[in-house]
Amino acid sequence: MQDPFLKTLFEAHCCNKRLPSPDSVSQMADHLLQLLFPELSEKRYVSLRELQQDYEQTRLEFFRMIEIIEKEFSLKYNPQGIEEAFYSKLPQTRESLLKDAHAICEGDPAATSTQEVIRTYPGFLAIAIYRLAHELYNLEVPLIPRVLTEYAHSLTGIEIHPGATIGEYFCIDHGTGIVIGQTAEIGNHVKLYQGVTLGALSVSKEMKDTKRHPTIEDNVIIYAGATILGGQTVVGHDTIIGGSVWLTKSIPPHSRLYHQPQIKQKNDNLKSVKI
Repeated sequence: MQDPFLKTLFEAHCCNKRLPSPDSVSQMADHLLQLLFPELSEKRYVSLRELQQDYEQTRLEFFRMIEIIEKEFSLKYNPQGIEEAFYSKLPQTRESLLKDAHAICEGDPAATSTQEVIRTYPGFLAIAIYRLAHELYNLEVPLIPRVLTEYAHSLTGIEIHPGATIGEYFCIDHGTGIVIGQTAEIGNHVKLYQGVTLGALSVSKEMKDTKRHPTIEDNVIIYAGATILGGQTVVGHDTIIGGSVWLTKSIPPHSRLYHQPQIKQKNDNLKSVKI
């Protein structure tokens, strides 16, 4: 007698799109990052030719992955065009990531070198994978950008949507629990601490094509646990947002915004304490 549940599973497998697995996508990203940053690799190349062979192998793996996706989705560009555009941007992506590593090293007194940041800091790893995913997102490659950033999320606890726009010298300190939404815009020399949310005021599906997440201008520091919401919310440049702040309105440049906790006394009166 045929098991109805197994039949349902079989039909689901038959109807499922044949796509690269999350493991194969994450392995491709790991290989690429190991090529871009020797700090992440155990391999030591003895010749330029050997490195070139590995580099070309990653290109071939990437091209084949895009070919598989092309069979299931209508792509804006053909696989060769996507491969060439993505790899042509790698020098610029690497330079941006070196600037991020420098910002993290300068922003954390505990960091001893950019090499330590690249090798060990979860914030750098999350930013590195985001920057690769963002280039694919701009090329309108489906699925893979989100697989990449969710892979980084699983490793670091930092969730950055590949559609977010992030400037240079981006610093994430500690990082666990950070959430950066799809339409967030972040300027240069911005520093975020753990638990920061750059989110939307509403999660209505009808808003999917609108700007739902805040804009953070240059030289802003946002401390742990702060929540900033809304597509019309702009944090002006050279601003400091204190820990646990809840913000849904724009604030001008050079602002200082701090949370004022309410402490309940024995007489049931509330006392405001500025921190």
